[in-house]
Amino acid sequence: MKSTTFNVLLLGLLLATFSPAQGLQGKDIQDNIAALRAVDLRAKGHAEAIVAWRELSQLPASQLTTVLAGMDGASDLSVNWFRAAADTIAQRLVREGKPLPVKALEEFIADTSHHPRARRTAYELISQVDPKAHERIIPGLLNDPSLELRRDAVAYAIAQSAKLSDSRSAIASYQIALNSARDLDQIEAVTKSIRDLGGEVELPRQFGFLVNWHLVGPFDNVGKAGFNRVYAPEDKVNLAATYTAKEGEVKWFSHTTEDDYGTVDLNKAVGKHMGAICYAHTVFVSAEKRQVDIRLGCINGNKIWLNGELIASNHVYHAATAIDQYIAKCTLRKGPNELLIKVAQNEQTEDWAQNWQFQLRVCDKYGTAVLSTDR
Repeated sequence: MKSTTFNVLLLGLLLATFSPAQGLQGKDIQDNIAALRAVDLRAKGHAEAIVAWRELSQLPASQLTTVLAGMDGASDLSVNWFRAAADTIAQRLVREGKPLPVKALEEFIADTSHHPRARRTAYELISQVDPKAHERIIPGLLNDPSLELRRDAVAYAIAQSAKLSDSRSAIASYQIALNSARDLDQIEAVTKSIRDLGGEVELPRQFGFLVNWHLVGPFDNVGKAGFNRVYAPEDKVNLAATYTAKEGEVKWFSHTTEDDYGTVDLNKAVGKHMGAICYAHTVFVSAEKRQVDIRLGCINGNKIWLNGELIASNHVYHAATAIDQYIAKCTLRKGPNELLIKVAQNEQTEDWAQNWQFQLRVCDKYGTAVLSTDR
């Protein structure tokens, strides 16, 4: 079994200090599940959790999915306890020559309402006793909400695509994998394979990156004071306006990025400035009122407004950047929606602190692109 944050061997030593739980009833099981869910990082409930973990670890195979379901809605710390209990049950069953409840575990995996790590654990438990589990389960998880299971499914799809000799079929197969990929290494690998075969990939559209913006700046951010200062674009966006800014008067201008991942390089678009603020504005037209994720990758301090409402604020500088680094869950209204981004550069002089940029995409909760109707 794979290791967990709570080392199963260590917990096994704790188990040895107790006698096995006998004939736990439904109420006792739920009480123990509640005890694991109540444990916190300040050691509150820790003693109770040890006893609860010990008793849950002695449950029969028929209760394995009950333990896994304890992860649903639990904290990361509690999830580790449940994972350790499930691993221990499975180890004991294997050691005693008893079968795992494979059918029940597969049904558990199929229920996407369960915690992603619980479903991943169920898959790993099955894989330990069934070498064919991978080929039977993983291909159907390309659009799974568990990013770990989805990654495995994408890897499987990539491998199957590579076996195809007909380039047209291979491109179509790779495209299916690309539609589900969420990790940058897989995205880049699939994109290269498609392009090497003569196919085309429009990554900004594929992932919902916004590429057309109006920009204005630089405004002052000396001493980082500009991050919380309300400059005129925050009060009202007027694309015809002229503002007095850091180095004189500035106006909005249009900018389109051609970067595969929608990155807007403000050093190139606005100019290389330190201690500076830039605003970016665009309009997203939604076909309906709907919930979306607005996901930002930005190595600089940043704020996001949707239709005048602040939905994200991250006063962080040069702590790396990545696709989907910051996620704001919000609701688009039907029709035009205004997005305003504030990107703050500080005054650090190191080479690695010179980037001033952002990328933003709109997608559903699974990372599938949501496109503006005018795109």
